[in-house]
Amino acid sequence: MTPRRFGDDRGWFSETYHEQRLRDLGVTAKFVQDNHSYSKQAGTIRGIHFQRPPHAQAKLVRCIRGQIFDVAVDLRRASPTFGRYVAAELSAQNGRQLFVPVGFGHAFLTLEADCEVIYKVDDYYAPETEGGICWNDPSIAIAWPVVDGTETFPMLSAKDAALPFLSDADFDFPYEGTPLAPLNE
Repeated sequence: MTPRRFGDDRGWFSETYHEQRLRDLGVTAKFVQDNHSYSKQAGTIRGIHFQRPPHAQAKLVRCIRGQIFDVAVDLRRASPTFGRYVAAELSAQNGRQLFVPVGFGHAFLTLEADCEVIYKVDDYYAPETEGGICWNDPSIAIAWPVVDGTETFPMLSAKDAALPFLSDADFDFPYEGTPLAPLNE
């Protein structure tokens, strides 16, 4: 989804969160926490992260500086689209946002240096429920873009480098009957 921007000679203004408009799009999450990350180096991957119930999180993600390749992976085992993903390029320039529902893993790759990402979540951070999937799991086969000019690809935290493959990960998300659908650009 891309919030409208109202521009003039000074720049632009945008409503990045409007509860009723999101509800009209089927997003009913009540956000309780905002997160902000900064990645110094192009080619940095954060994720694939999730929180298990009872603290599973839906996220509304946007990039406010730089450009990222943002990914949501269906982790609902009963879903016909289990293990598939959608991806979108989010940037400060294009103003796009990605809603990541409960039951999906989330990751992003920085496409340039000095990226800042802000995301709203509908449950508080609960470290005892956090989990993740390895960024290069062949069963998911994310088509990560090539980031030119990076010496080390990808740049990962030690924690993300040790994440298990999908087949070995510990999670149990319910499937409510809505499979993963292509993104509306």
